[in-house]
Amino acid sequence: MRSSVEIFDVVTGETRVVWQTERLVEAPNFSRDGRFLVINGDGLLYRLSLDGGEPVRIDTGFATRCNNDHGLSPDGRLLAISDKTEFGRSAIYVLPAEGGTPRLVTTRLPSYWHGWSPDGRELAYCGIRDDLFDIYTISVAGGEERRLTSGEGRNDGPDWSPDGEWIYFNSSRTGRMQIWRIRPDGSEPTRITDSPYGDWFPHPSPDGRHLLVLSYDGDVFDHPRDRDVRLRLMDMDGGDARVLFALFGGQGTINVPNWAPDGRRFAFVRYAPEA
Repeated sequence: MRSSVEIFDVVTGETRVVWQTERLVEAPNFSRDGRFLVINGDGLLYRLSLDGGEPVRIDTGFATRCNNDHGLSPDGRLLAISDKTEFGRSAIYVLPAEGGTPRLVTTRLPSYWHGWSPDGRELAYCGIRDDLFDIYTISVAGGEERRLTSGEGRNDGPDWSPDGEWIYFNSSRTGRMQIWRIRPDGSEPTRITDSPYGDWFPHPSPDGRHLLVLSYDGDVFDHPRDRDVRLRLMDMDGGDARVLFALFGGQGTINVPNWAPDGRRFAFVRYAPEA
């Protein structure tokens, strides 16, 4: 077993295994009706039913080199993807959730999608410009991108709060990777975690009660795969965080928004160490 797609219930503390495979799969998103997950593997995207069975491929047209940065719009009608088929570097596209022809959103590359605004009008992403990793937003229709950070360390993994007031992200501006948040206009950057870990991929719950974070050992700077990591839960304003559980994972475990619509469950991928 190489990849195990699982769901954790924060109320009961129980974990449910949805599907296991010898393949490498990553980054589960919940559908808006809570009935299936979207995952990626081998450059393609798949719909995985919570009722069992094998994943069903989503038609992404020419985009066959998709990475683990993808997610459904708040109304469930559109799917944002990041793919490098067309340009050789990651570009952001949107397409119908049921599959279809991708539409390019921004020509500024590379760009890695990470979040939808609650009203479905904007996308948040990490863009690399002149070797600087920063947070950007852009209209889902395209146009000019808005830069929210300005090279203060490495900035990555943006995800909107459900009220649209904040964009959470991880940043190394203080040395170790920690969680921050910023207003959608780029104002009020605020540190959320001050932990001994390397904190990545903050995901606010849909009910606005919790913030889920993937935490590496403090000496790990990037977000590699196949590491001992922790999933930690805290209030949206930070403060004391509790470790839900430790697992073998990292890259691919929770890169993108992964909460169920009910705000009490989230999906993740656990990996088995190679022999």
